[in-house]
Amino acid sequence: MNGEAEFNWCQQLYEKKVAELILYGRALGLSHGEAEDVVQETFLALMQMTLPLQPEHYCMRSFRNRALNHRRSLWRRLTRELEAQRWFEKTPAESPAEHDAMRFLAELPVEQREVIVLKFWHRYTFEEIGELLEISPNTAAGRYRYGLQKIKLRLEGVVYERDGSLGDTIAYLATTPSVGK
Repeated sequence: MNGEAEFNWCQQLYEKKVAELILYGRALGLSHGEAEDVVQETFLALMQMTLPLQPEHYCMRSFRNRALNHRRSLWRRLTRELEAQRWFEKTPAESPAEHDAMRFLAELPVEQREVIVLKFWHRYTFEEIGELLEISPNTAAGRYRYGLQKIKLRLEGVVYERDGSLGDTIAYLATTPSVGK
């Protein structure tokens, strides 16, 4: 490959993955700024290498390793603990239930939060998550299931459904009645 093609694959990967990587960094316990720094470090390293066989997988693995190393610093950890727990940009349309769900996600153990973010926002399969985290697909599925159960229990009766025609999420503040009871 020539130099321009080398840069092009990396640029396309960056444009595709940057927002997902920042969110993933937040799931791993980094602040927003720290996650951005780790994204920059990851892509600086990627730009210096030839095209890997699985660029997205290599990128995710490289980002995860750098994020975990970054998080180990004591001073960074103390700074991060003082930062407000804000993962997503606040929107005017954010409902109290959405705010609660985001807060409950942030309160999950890192292992469960990490799998939920990879499954929902990165659309990884349990096999891909297992390979990335070096755990079995069943362990990944278990972490996902237990994390969602914890969030569901904390939401106390909020039921989410999809509006099929619009594709929007709708929150109902009452539980759905049981059929046949």
